Amino acid sequence: MSTAFLPALSAVSGITVGHWTHAGGGTGCTVILAPPGGMRAAAAIRGRATGTREFDALSPRHLVPHIDAVLLTGGSAYGLGAADGVMRWLRERGRGLPIPPAQVVPIVPAAVIFDLPADGAARWPRADDAFAACEAAGVTIAEGSVGAGAGATVGKATGLEHAMKGGLGTWAARSGDLVVAALVVVNALGDVRGPDGKVLAGARGPDGHPRDAQAYLAQGGELFGRMAQATSNTTLAVIATNAQLDRLALEELGRSGSDALARRITPYGTLFDGDVCFAVSTAQVLPKSPLQVESLAAEVMTTALERAVRLARGTAEVPGLADVPAR
Repeated sequence: MSTAFLPALSAVSGITVGHWTHAGGGTGCTVILAPPGGMRAAAAIRGRATGTREFDALSPRHLVPHIDAVLLTGGSAYGLGAADGVMRWLRERGRGLPIPPAQVVPIVPAAVIFDLPADGAARWPRADDAFAACEAAGVTIAEGSVGAGAGATVGKATGLEHAMKGGLGTWAARSGDLVVAALVVVNALGDVRGPDGKVLAGARGPDGHPRDAQAYLAQGGELFGRMAQATSNTTLAVIATNAQLDRLALEELGRSGSDALARRITPYGTLFDGDVCFAVSTAQVLPKSPLQVESLAAEVMTTALERAVRLARGTAEVPGLADVPAR
């Protein structure tokens, strides 16, 4: 009996996703678990303020052929330590790179967004929190202000006080047996635009209405407004597919996914963004061409991005689109 197609990253059979969200909000983490045996993976880096761990394993020239999970987390560099919890969860289940006679080493690339609280509180995901995200992993994926998207904001070019809530979104598409899916955590300096090119969520002017951050910066506007230093920003994305792609092709898929984001986030990949796009494959279906996968990826990436901001709930300081009454 066939089952209904679930338009989420978990539409790629064998991949599951779990979140942990801080009880007070403001930070969290999201884990993408590979099927037992791992998955092929690569990544493209477009931002110049990245925070990553175990990224060498994503190089097509690296010895390790598969990874076991991807961790997306808040907490800036502090949050990278949460990957230890994912490794522990995988090791307890014997999943990882086999080391004879009886050892495994789980391979868990990780990337962070900056969501550290302004009051200096030590609030970021820890190893136990990422372990809990693994325990919670399944095929149903919550979206909006959850997991790694809990503390995300967008449109910070004119200062955090004029920003809007970012978040986490996911979507998927299929063509015959081929499935391509995306998950996006958007915490961008720039604005997120809709398919009509208009600002959907981003920097706001003094009247609270959208203010085109790219135009503002092009006209010499003061970066970050009255803030004394830059607010760090990042968009993290994962493209997953069941297509039989080698790691070189996956690296190019990550680049094409970044291109899709660049068409909807303006500006994108700046000096103050840590943008990363992972591309993973379970290698089960032969695509008609690599461009078939890239074309589907562009479609699901932009939909996931839009859902990330449309489903994000605001706070007392930062409004979110999910709180705006439907028209």
